[in-house]
Amino acid sequence: MDTTLQDPLVGQLLDSRYRIEGRIAVGGMATVYRAVDTRLDRVLALKVMHPTLAADASFVERFIREAKSVARLSHPNVVGVFDQGTDGAYVYLAMEYVAGCTLRDVLRERGALQPRAALDILEPVLAALGAAHRAGFVHRDMKPENVLIGDDGRVKVADFGLVRAVDTVTNTTGTVLGTVSYLAPEQIEHGTADTRVDVYACGVVLYEMLTGAKPHSGDSPAQVLYQHLNEDVPAPSAAVPGLAFVLDELVASATARTPEVRPHDAVALLAQLREARAALSEEQLDTVPPQARVAEHGEHDNSEDRTSVIPRAAHSAQLPLPAPDGGGGEGQDALNRTSVLTPPPPAPPARARSGRGRFDPRRRTVAVVAAVLLALGLGAGVWYINSGQFTEVPPLLAKTEAQAKKRLEEAGLDVKDVKREYSDTDKRGTVMGTDPAPGERIRQNDQVTLTISRGPEKVKVPDVKGIPLAEAKKELKNAGLAPGMVTKAFSDDIAKGSVVSTDPRAGFTRKADSAVALVVSKGREVEVPDVVGESEADAVADLEDAGLKVRIASARVTSDEDKGAVAKQDPMEGESLAEGDTVTLTISKGPPMVEVPDVTGMSVDDAVAKLEAKGFSVDKDRGLLGLFGDTVKDQSVDGGDEAPKGSTITIEIR
Repeated sequence: MDTTLQDPLVGQLLDSRYRIEGRIAVGGMATVYRAVDTRLDRVLALKVMHPTLAADASFVERFIREAKSVARLSHPNVVGVFDQGTDGAYVYLAMEYVAGCTLRDVLRERGALQPRAALDILEPVLAALGAAHRAGFVHRDMKPENVLIGDDGRVKVADFGLVRAVDTVTNTTGTVLGTVSYLAPEQIEHGTADTRVDVYACGVVLYEMLTGAKPHSGDSPAQVLYQHLNEDVPAPSAAVPGLAFVLDELVASATARTPEVRPHDAVALLAQLREARAALSEEQLDTVPPQARVAEHGEHDNSEDRTSVIPRAAHSAQLPLPAPDGGGGEGQDALNRTSVLTPPPPAPPARARSGRGRFDPRRRTVAVVAAVLLALGLGAGVWYINSGQFTEVPPLLAKTEAQAKKRLEEAGLDVKDVKREYSDTDKRGTVMGTDPAPGERIRQNDQVTLTISRGPEKVKVPDVKGIPLAEAKKELKNAGLAPGMVTKAFSDDIAKGSVVSTDPRAGFTRKADSAVALVVSKGREVEVPDVVGESEADAVADLEDAGLKVRIASARVTSDEDKGAVAKQDPMEGESLAEGDTVTLTISKGPPMVEVPDVTGMSVDDAVAKLEAKGFSVDKDRGLLGLFGDTVKDQSVDGGDEAPKGSTITIEIR
């Protein structure tokens, strides 16, 4: 029975704009509907919070946070958010509609996936999460249900409902957000989450795609949580014999129980994925796991295939190879012939002619020449087979990767693969081994595998305090570490642009290629002084004495300040700037000019009131004769003339 018929929202117009056509899915916090935006006439997905939760302010806040956070992410692999609003008891998000299925649907129908398909799906997922991580957000609920695969093959990450800023404290009391099977150990044990919890979840998803099963299972969630805390995720090759070792390494790196050992964020894991993929052969990429459910060749269903949205490369190993062209025995064997390496067999000796056996010198000469040519041909063939088609692998140890590749090219050889391993003795980035080994014979135009040193597996964080940022990054890379997130802080001791501190601190040991966060100096903190009302020269001198630069705005303004004095400053008094930052000053053109009213003949009180109403100050001059007078005889500025607002008008009293 179609349950959407029982849903009261189906067929309704939400917020006088969104016509709900059908229900797509129901989650713990909300229901997702297929809807039409009647204003823009487009199909979209409408995520409506359950009314019972809408009364909880914390749930509403988390729900709205999803809209704000995802709306800031502009990435082709993130489901976009168009709108957020409320309609009575309904709180909703209007989101991009993706026609297709989820990764969970694919795994349910296919079981396990070939490595090529698994990597094709995980790569855009990591690209989306990488954009979120670099924007300062953590997804915290990565799982196959939140990976959407469109009918056109595009992969998108959805449901940022648990998203938080990276620097937000995410410790919770009595509850852990996220799905049990994909929670990182630190989420379970401490309730905290940073970018590495998404890395862990992606490692679990990769394991599930490669094997068709979750790495940890149990009769209760508590058993699964216990395994996350106390057991490593097993190698996928234990469940899929013959799976490439580099895939085991990729899963192990992403799902390390110690957060510091994992890649710092999804961008770092994406780099590892691409490196692992480059190390895999076509056969390894197209390995079909025994857990995979694959339709036999020849079967075809014209009905809609929901799993066809996996990129085409994922199906290449399932297609039959085309038959070789030609017929009549000209098949694959014809392509494998090696007769070009073997001299033609000698012609059978001619039968002796009956009759007299006369000596013919010409025939003997021809026979001798033929015998010599035959011997030379046989010798050349033997030489070519034994030596001529071979060369030796040149000595490449201790050379850089670029130097080794150039040397192989000069020797007529190609690079088959580049592997990277840790070494305590070989310098990072240099060749520590080749296959075949140096000096071994190898066919011309054959391929050589290079093993490049990663340097020591554990390295010390160098002391880069006080070093300019660019140089500090170089030192970290030379030490075998990766520059991580850069933040800025005021410092009285460290020059602007130089490193104040690192996390981890100098001297701490970390796994090679781990990210090191850097705090860079903004310079000495300076409190902006108040220079409004000062002359331009005095204001500039005061600001420069404080260690700040000054910019004078081109336009002047009328103000209550005297002409030529500072009318405004930006930033304002008391704000903090770094030494060398700039303060902008706006200079006054003086107060506005105001027409002076005529107050002669008026009483003193009336005259004062009228002048002050226009913004003037009044000075009373009574003289000797006006001590007891109450009438204005004269005024210092004639009525009808203009004077600066705020200036003083003197009235003479008689």
